[in-house]
Amino acid sequence: MRRLLKITGVIAGILAICFVIFRTPDTDPAEMRAKYASEPSQFVTLPDGTEVHYRDEGPRDALPILLLHGSNADLSTWQPWAEALRDDYRVIRFDQAGHGLTGKAGDSDYTRDGFIADILAFADTLKLERFVIGGNSMGGSHSVGFAIAHPERLAGMILVDAGGAPVRREESSGNTGFSIAAMPGVRQIAKQITPRSLIERSLRQSVSNQNIVTEAMIDRYWEMLRYPGNRAATIERFSIGWSSFDESDVGQITAPTLILWGEEDTLIPLSAGEWYADTLPNAQLISYPGIGHLPQEEAADQTVGDVQEWLVSAPLSIEGSETSSL
Repeated sequence: MRRLLKITGVIAGILAICFVIFRTPDTDPAEMRAKYASEPSQFVTLPDGTEVHYRDEGPRDALPILLLHGSNADLSTWQPWAEALRDDYRVIRFDQAGHGLTGKAGDSDYTRDGFIADILAFADTLKLERFVIGGNSMGGSHSVGFAIAHPERLAGMILVDAGGAPVRREESSGNTGFSIAAMPGVRQIAKQITPRSLIERSLRQSVSNQNIVTEAMIDRYWEMLRYPGNRAATIERFSIGWSSFDESDVGQITAPTLILWGEEDTLIPLSAGEWYADTLPNAQLISYPGIGHLPQEEAADQTVGDVQEWLVSAPLSIEGSETSSL
């Protein structure tokens, strides 16, 4: 018995030492805001108490385009698009709850319905009556959910390697970070131990164009994930799990939709984009050879060029009427 207690004590001591050595504490909110919330960043508090970090650029009387990032990303993923679009459109992007500088949700609701409610509250706060919504990955899923729930608010929709389709890869996605977040028990450790190397590995596994994975990009993802509340939110989201949309619900979305997809996406296959193109009644699909899960960054010029062409030619519904140009 003494021997067993001694061994147990030694193991506990080793684990405690490892925890101290490898623990990656939360980042300091003030430091992160000073580093990443320069102009034109703003903050607004939603009715549920969530303090949202956002950027609102372009003419206030132009067509609003609201862009939603993917899981564990932040509004910076849309920087190339914002720079290209803001002269002609009002480009708005925000860190969703549990991400970026927004941090934890005021109501601790990380369900898809909770995110959709946040989008509505944010749009109402900014007095956006009708707008184009766009999203990548998780943000694409939230865009589709919003389109189903609030079709009267949409002029159009842009889906970029969007989640939510009833399509899955047969093999593992290969994204180490997401795999850990989906593992009960192990994911709890990730709340305290999140090495930078794990973030780099996960980013490189998600994209095909490795040139975009810079040291600055790795640092941003690593630091934002450790923003207070974000790791716990990530664990909660993965604990809830993912659900797909019903074909009948998606088929009722009439808003003109542009679907952009990286053909080398190892997280959400091109077949998911094809499902959306087949199910949405007014959709156009463009795919990109040699591009992975983040086309808006991996092929920024090409994708935003396609968006600009679509915005001019698509019959977008604005203020109850249709328009093919601004």
